[in-house]
Amino acid sequence: MIKKFKIYITPFQISTTIHLYLPQEYQQSHELYPVIYMFDGHNLFSDYDATYGKSLNMEKFLNQYSQKMIVVGIECNHEENRRLIEYCPYYVNHSLLGEIKGEGDQLIKWIVYELKPYIDEHYRTDISRDATMIAGCSMGGLMALYAVSCYNRYFSKAACLSPSIGVGFELLKKDAQDSQMDENTKIFMSWGSDESRNKTGLAYATSRYLELSYLYTNKNVKTYPYLYVHGKHNEESWGQQLQIFMDYLWN
Repeated sequence: MIKKFKIYITPFQISTTIHLYLPQEYQQSHELYPVIYMFDGHNLFSDYDATYGKSLNMEKFLNQYSQKMIVVGIECNHEENRRLIEYCPYYVNHSLLGEIKGEGDQLIKWIVYELKPYIDEHYRTDISRDATMIAGCSMGGLMALYAVSCYNRYFSKAACLSPSIGVGFELLKKDAQDSQMDENTKIFMSWGSDESRNKTGLAYATSRYLELSYLYTNKNVKTYPYLYVHGKHNEESWGQQLQIFMDYLWN
């Protein structure tokens, strides 16, 4: 079951749409459910809502998946380059993207201190850290990595699909090194072999993902770096990884 409702993002003084998935048996049960918070909520469930006409098709997957859970999909800001700004946790001057005065930390704080309490109050959730996950694709994947590093006391799991680690890579590495992280943390990080222009680019991207994985592993955090062969930077490729990252993170 998918519900949509508007919610106000206090630090940005705008409203956005929440795309909420509830298990099919939610109305009949008394169970408390784990929760996944996901970026780009409009791309999760419906091809009609998806930016490029193709969603991750998560509703179909979750309806048959053994672990029942709630998914809170947060729609991005579609105005000009606001998604890039709100989904970047750093101030960076990128060679291709230019100056980005990232507001991602404000968005994560809103999720932790306003959105999560709202969801916990209005729905039957398991509010514990062990039952709380964050996930995203591309810039949303970067945000999920940042959140699980810097707000680890709230998130025990992160699915980071093709995260845009090239945006602020050194700052992301520093956060991975400096953050206090619970050993009971799992991170799934994937990248597609067809996202790079050539073998040299793929080798470079792979080395960066493995470097991050190594930093997390040194903190006794469990990681799953996954190279998706023939994977592209799009929802179709990310949707094909649902079973892989869900099984890893929840089992």
